[in-house]
Amino acid sequence: MKWTDSLDIAIELVDKFPETDPKTVRFTDLHKWITELEDFDDDPNRSNEKILEAVILCWMDEMD
Repeated sequence: MKWTDSLDIAIELVDKFPETDPKTVRFTDLHKWITELEDFDDDPNRSNEKILEAVILCWMDEMD
């Protein structure tokens, strides 16, 4: 997965953190969790606030 795969990342996070409310996750924690995903294979420094917001929005949609 790459940073541009917001939905795929969100699905992985839902599976890994099913009880976590994505609205309460700090960007620093989110960044760490994403880079630690088994299928994640991108430069950790290529992330930005817009990308992390997109992941949060997808995560919230997946929780519904």
